This record gives sequence, C-alpha cells and structure tokens, in this order.
Amino acid sequence: MKLESLLFLVLAPVLIHCYCDLPADCSDIYKDKSNTSGVYTIYPVGSTSGVQVYCDMTSEGGQWTVIQRRMDGSQNFYRPWCDYKMGFGAAAGEYWLGLENIFHLTLRRSYELLVDMEDFDGKKVSARYSSFSIAPESYGYKLQVSGFTDGGAGDSLAYHNGQKFSTMDKDQDASSVHCARRYLGAFWYNNCHHANPNGIYRRGADSTIFAVGVDWYRWRGHDYSLKSFSMKICPVK
Repeated sequence: MKLESLLFLVLAPVLIHCYCDLPADCSDIYKDKSNTSGVYTIYPVGSTSGVQVYCDMTSEGGQWTVIQRRMDGSQNFYRPWCDYKMGFGAAAGEYWLGLENIFHLTLRRSYELLVDMEDFDGKKVSARYSSFSIAPESYGYKLQVSGFTDGGAGDSLAYHNGQKFSTMDKDQDASSVHCARRYLGAFWYNNCHHANPNGIYRRGADSTIFAVGVDWYRWRGHDYSLKSFSMKICPVK
C-alpha cells in the first residue's frame, strides 16, 4: 500500500471529526462554546470557509447568526455583485455575510429570520419570519421568506418574496428600471422595494432623494433612513 494511501486511512477519521466539530453557525457556538454575544468564526461551507460573524446570543432566545448589519454608516454598501456574493465589512461593525455563505447555511438547515431596527428617536421594533432561505447563484440567489410575526415593524419583506438579488452591476429585479442603481443599494428588489436595508446611510427623515436610505416602508415609510438595522438567522427549533 502506498504511503499516501496509508496516511489517508489513518488521518481520515481525524479529519472528519475535525470537520464535524467546526461550528456552521452561531447556534453551534451557543451550544458548545459560549452564550455571550460577540464576534466568532463559523464555517458555512466547510473547513476552508472560515468567516467571522457577529453572534447575537440574547435576542429572542439567542443563537442568531447576523447576516447583515447597519449601525453607523462606516461601511459603503453600494457595491458590485462580487462583493455581495462573497461578503464584505467587519463583523464587529457593519457588514454583509455574503450570498454564497447565506445560501450554504440555508441549504444545510431550516432557518428563521429576525429583522431588528431602530430609529433616531431610540424606538426599536422587529419583524420575524419562521422560514427563510435563498436559492443558489444559478437561480439568482432567489429569496424565499414566509411566516411573518409582527414585532412592531410591519411586514416589508412579503413584497420581496420570490425575487432574485440585484446589485449595481447585475439587474435581476422585476422592474423596467434598474432598482439597485435607482435606489443606491442591493437587495431582492421587486418593482422596486418595500425594504432597502443596504441603501445609503442617512439620518432620519429626508425626502430630498426618494427612498434611497436604509428604509423599512411598513414602519417609517420610504423617506426615513433608520439608525440601525440587522438581519439575523437561527435554525428552526
């Protein structure tokens, strides 16, 4: 038997064990390592796919993997397809986890979605969805979201259900205009949006340019850009 074959037989159980022990999301970290909110490394695709995320271990029972977060305007979210596919930003601040990572997460398990937001008056509301997943890139990372529970925000995602993801350089929306360019963001635009969480970070009410801010139409309308906004997912319990 060749040496490399012998080594594989010896090491394979160890490698498999190591892979299985790697946390796929924040729920694995919560169960095995820590119930403290903060930045951790997860492995959505496998042992070579380590990526840092913020784990919310307190909201609504904890174990939430934050896939998108806005909080201070420090990160530019008006970006091309490749950035939204692979992810950008810093887990300690503003970031987008990446469509490919989100796809692999929702492929492996059934997830629910929690959307938290806050206005500049300090009021906090949320929207929760019992089912959230996205399709592979070959299907445009199409959004599937349902099972809305109101936490004061209203349901702005129903309008986007079943839509493909669009960016400044990849128009896959259901509109005759290029929604990502018109509204300076990237999202699962329809014709065009009831939510624009990846829009331009502005401060509160501002109607000078229609609907380009970080907005959630069913709560504060199209011309109010929110102070903070986050999307987080957790395996269905």
